[in-house]
Amino acid sequence: MSQNNNIQVIGKRISTLKADGVSSFVIIPTATNWKLYLLFAWLFLWTVSGVIIMANYFTLTNVNAKIMVLVWLGFWAYFEFKIGKSFLFKKFGKEKIWIKDSKFNYWRDTAGRGKKLEFEIELMKDLQLIEKNKGDFFQFMNESFWVMGGESISFMYGAKIYRLGIQLNEGDARELLKQIKFAMK
Repeated sequence: MSQNNNIQVIGKRISTLKADGVSSFVIIPTATNWKLYLLFAWLFLWTVSGVIIMANYFTLTNVNAKIMVLVWLGFWAYFEFKIGKSFLFKKFGKEKIWIKDSKFNYWRDTAGRGKKLEFEIELMKDLQLIEKNKGDFFQFMNESFWVMGGESISFMYGAKIYRLGIQLNEGDARELLKQIKFAMK
């Protein structure tokens, strides 16, 4: 952890600032640009393949082939949306947390868009690290770079579980959790 102009850095992706009664934490989605370029290449090629299939749909005469292509295009559209959303977040997004006046604020910001959530600190329960099973296939896939998931910290608010800290390594997540808990006191 280094310190520069009241800004502390946790790992390669988290910065913290404590000033004027506000504790703020910013988590950038990635510190490796080459993975972002690969994700863009995948998104580009996936888009091109879908456009080619759509363009050729109208040349088909067999009804079964048309149905099969429509089903494929349904899957294509779903993954186009998921990959596009993940790319936009990893390129232009960040997670912002700030604690002020006994309120915990969270914003998953993508180029200035996203829903800002505000929580009363005294109503938050079970702020903790999310246990990760290293041998679980679905956990492994959720931690993959091309997926927007793999949150590291969770808490209960009312009857709902909220998660934050996308794809943080265990050490960074543990330090972030420690600093958040300290700021909430």
